[in-house]
Amino acid sequence: MKKYLSAAAGVTAVAAALALAAPSAVGASAGPATATAAPVAATAQAKAAPAKAPAPTPIRTVRPGERVDAGRGYTVWLTEQGKYWSDPDGFENFRSVVDGNIDRSAAGVSRQSEGTAAGAFHSGLYHGTRTVGRVELTGAGGRTILATLLELPGRPGWGVWYAHTGAGAGEVSAELYDRAGERLGDGPV
Repeated sequence: MKKYLSAAAGVTAVAAALALAAPSAVGASAGPATATAAPVAATAQAKAAPAKAPAPTPIRTVRPGERVDAGRGYTVWLTEQGKYWSDPDGFENFRSVVDGNIDRSAAGVSRQSEGTAAGAFHSGLYHGTRTVGRVELTGAGGRTILATLLELPGRPGWGVWYAHTGAGAGEVSAELYDRAGERLGDGPV
């Protein structure tokens, strides 16, 4: 944003100097600099490009039951019934995609979190889209973290995401985006 404001200021200064120093070739007098500079600055600011959405996160396709090392002692795997994960102590958890608790026809994202004072492991399901681009976690202070994405073969319209946050991250929210960067849904805080 800073470079766009600097460019707009530079355009405004040049336009003001030209308006004062050089009357037009057809004999018009140089008018007040503010009359020329204001529209130029507004136009330059209006043309400033909006922030570009991050590139889509690559989706790793895994076989049913294939165990994926999610880091810090966590393991994640998928079956046609849903998402499984185990913690560093070996305790296994499950989140179903077939029990009716999620609407797989609507875009959305779920989140499960567990951790200690040293940090947390976050994971969940994304569903209702075959054009997932990324799952983004937002924590304290607006810090964002891109999640790792996993799917079964055949693009089933759902998948799993996971990410780690460090100490002091506090509660996080999860948001689902398509490949074009459009926000499709969010999950519980």
